[in-house]
Amino acid sequence: MFTINYHLHLFAQFAGDTATATEAKEIVSKLTTYKLIQGLLILLAAYLTLKFLDKLVIWLSERIAKGWRLRVKQFLPFLRMIVLTTSVVVLMNLFLNLSKENILAVTGTVAVALGFAFKDYASSIIAGIVGLFESPYRVGDRIKIGDYYGEVISYGLRSVKIQTPDDSTITIPHNKIWTEAVSNSNAGALEAQVVTEFYFAHDIDINLVKKILYRVAQTSKYTALKLPIVVIMEEKPWGTAFKLKAYPLDARDEFIYKTDLITRAKQTFAKNKLTYPNLSAISPTSKNN
Repeated sequence: MFTINYHLHLFAQFAGDTATATEAKEIVSKLTTYKLIQGLLILLAAYLTLKFLDKLVIWLSERIAKGWRLRVKQFLPFLRMIVLTTSVVVLMNLFLNLSKENILAVTGTVAVALGFAFKDYASSIIAGIVGLFESPYRVGDRIKIGDYYGEVISYGLRSVKIQTPDDSTITIPHNKIWTEAVSNSNAGALEAQVVTEFYFAHDIDINLVKKILYRVAQTSKYTALKLPIVVIMEEKPWGTAFKLKAYPLDARDEFIYKTDLITRAKQTFAKNKLTYPNLSAISPTSKNN
């Protein structure tokens, strides 16, 4: 009796394993040449659509009112995600039998595969999706991540591309937001504060310097006059440091604006014969403060 029961148990286990294998095979639909061609055409269409959307959104943002430029660019990541999500769903419907049980099986398998084989890639994608809602940076923002500073020109599913002041394009994976501090100069606004520093000897006329700096910022063609202009000062062992904080009309003009402020300020300083610190007369330790 024991032998019969044992063989029945083995038969049941074998039958169950066979049924499981059959179900697993049923997840993947029958592959045909027609389906493969369809799949390739879907991938090609998705690629061309993404390229078209990139060019269209950038083209449109550069031709509308300046105040709407960044808002239009910030739609691009969402549009890209819609295209990619739609493509994945269509491909899954084409090659898989998506019953409720099969969807759970495929999802679990993909999750495990991504977790072990593509951990960093999956982390970057998840961070990119989270970033769409938390918005640590958006297209058009001027950000600093680690040692890299520049304007966000592209927001992909896995990474963000920034253009540095020296016109280099840097690709940074989104998962850096888990471990790196992200500095955002304008956070979706058209203006970004520019800080310009000036240094003078201790015996200069402080009120005159402040008056010149305010006047230089107020008369610059790049200044957003609706935003505050602030001059702060700090005493150093080797002299007095001044910081002029003001906003250009467009964050893109950051370095042109800074150059304009320095050029016109120094011309006025020279006319008033304001003296700069004499670093050769102080100790090396004081220079570092």
